[in-house]
Amino acid sequence: MSSTTDRLKGKGNEALGKGKQSAGEATDNERLEAEGHGQETKGKGQDMKGKAKDKIKEKTDKF
Repeated sequence: MSSTTDRLKGKGNEALGKGKQSAGEATDNERLEAEGHGQETKGKGQDMKGKAKDKIKEKTDKF
């Protein structure tokens, strides 16, 4: 996967996760809230992976 794809998927998962957390809080659904937290964390990881790929590409392009 490209760094852009990783970052876009990451941002999408972060947004969906935050939405699930909010819905879980609003409906007092702890499972949904926890699922949202997990999805947001996954998204942050994907975004960091994409940023790391960008940095590696940036360093290797200098050679």
